[in-house]
Amino acid sequence: MRKALLSVSDKTGIVEFAQNLVSLDFEIYSTGGTKQALVDANVPVKSVSELTNFPEIMDGRVKTLHPNIHGGILADRDNEEHVKAMETHNIAPIDLVAVNLYPFEATVAKPDVTEADAIENIDIGGPTMLRSSAKNFKHVITVVDPSDYATIVEKLKNNTVDYEFRKSLMVKVFSHTNHYDEAIVNFFSGNKETLRYGENPHQKAEFIRTSEANNTLAGAKQLHGKALSYNNIKDADATLNLVKQFDIPAAVAVKHMNPCGVGTGETIEAAFQNAYDADSQSIFGGIVALNREVDLKTAEKMHAIFLEVIIAPKFSQEALDLLTQKKNLRLLEIDMSLDEKEKEFVSVSGGYLVQDKDLLNVKRDDMRVVTNTEPTEAQWKAIELGWKVVKSVKSNAIVLANDKQTVGIGAGQMNRVGAAKIAIERAIEMNDNVVLASDGFFPMSDTVETAHAAGIKCIVQPGGSIKDQDSIDKANEFGIAMVMTDVRHFKH
Repeated sequence: MRKALLSVSDKTGIVEFAQNLVSLDFEIYSTGGTKQALVDANVPVKSVSELTNFPEIMDGRVKTLHPNIHGGILADRDNEEHVKAMETHNIAPIDLVAVNLYPFEATVAKPDVTEADAIENIDIGGPTMLRSSAKNFKHVITVVDPSDYATIVEKLKNNTVDYEFRKSLMVKVFSHTNHYDEAIVNFFSGNKETLRYGENPHQKAEFIRTSEANNTLAGAKQLHGKALSYNNIKDADATLNLVKQFDIPAAVAVKHMNPCGVGTGETIEAAFQNAYDADSQSIFGGIVALNREVDLKTAEKMHAIFLEVIIAPKFSQEALDLLTQKKNLRLLEIDMSLDEKEKEFVSVSGGYLVQDKDLLNVKRDDMRVVTNTEPTEAQWKAIELGWKVVKSVKSNAIVLANDKQTVGIGAGQMNRVGAAKIAIERAIEMNDNVVLASDGFFPMSDTVETAHAAGIKCIVQPGGSIKDQDSIDKANEFGIAMVMTDVRHFKH
């Protein structure tokens, strides 16, 4: 008879699964609570001790770590030496292993969890059996997910458990054990921080640090203030990513993952003032990042308003003395260097997406003037600023900028004209030096018409639409300078 070893923490569906295996002439072996659940359901089951000829000891810590178990799992049945070793040592082959692990993550998620509780919920035998059987997937069916029970039973009945299906189960096992080990590392290394709540109070949240680099938010040195919230962390990261794009003194204010004001200047004080003036309403309760040391004069300006977080490469002692008077204001010290190899990870249902960070810097020499009218020197400076900012704004994005600050921002709209109208409505000024920057191309000329109606004289956009010429013609009709970058900056 074929042998199946069942040892599960999550008992969902295990009784029915075992009953089906018995009907398919499997001999069932089990441990502890799983064995008792099968006995209670009148499923024929034997103790693992009957395979090992050794009792479970040390409160169940040692029960499956035995050559009779792992020899039966790992033996390559196509290898004569392996078969001979099994015969010599009276080891029976095990054909199916169904294991899921102690609930480590659920245990450490409890607010009153102790280190001793965590240690007791580190599964040793389970991962070892899973990895052994997954390695030998060619001969052993490995089951880690109860949702696979029905499929496995159906395939066993139809004799369709082929190589590709076995391999798919193997991949699922190693993904599972990798995640399990990562949870243990995060807990004991302190890389996992339980937050008060997530995006909203009814959502649980954690901050998992995967890097201690001091140019990352996870590696930042917090000088003052209460712990960062989930929303603080996301907004702070968005702020940091944008301010790092500037070589000259720059200040960035962010609300809800979108910049609300960006300013540059000859000094960091001037840069902050320009960022504040760009949208003095929205900056209230925002996150601010600066790419130069915060001096006393700059600190005085920031101290006068309510901010959640201030990020900078350094704070002067005078600035710290002033800013720390606000007990809840978080002050983060971060290295502002860029890591061009850094990846972005975004979770989705059932997985995650990975991509390079959008760090491409298109310079003036890389851009094309496509209209009869050329940008003025002041407009070129505004183009460079607007183009840096627009890639950090949620699509569809329109940024209005002059040579020292953002003037108006339209973010996250379903159509580009809508984003342009919002940016124009919010604009703090409108004159010949204000440039409109778009993160994506114009599918039709209506954005140019909207810009013209507002008095805008210069546009920068990626180009690439089959109707580019319509927008170029419309810009020529209105005497607008249009520059194309041949680079798109969508941000979802």
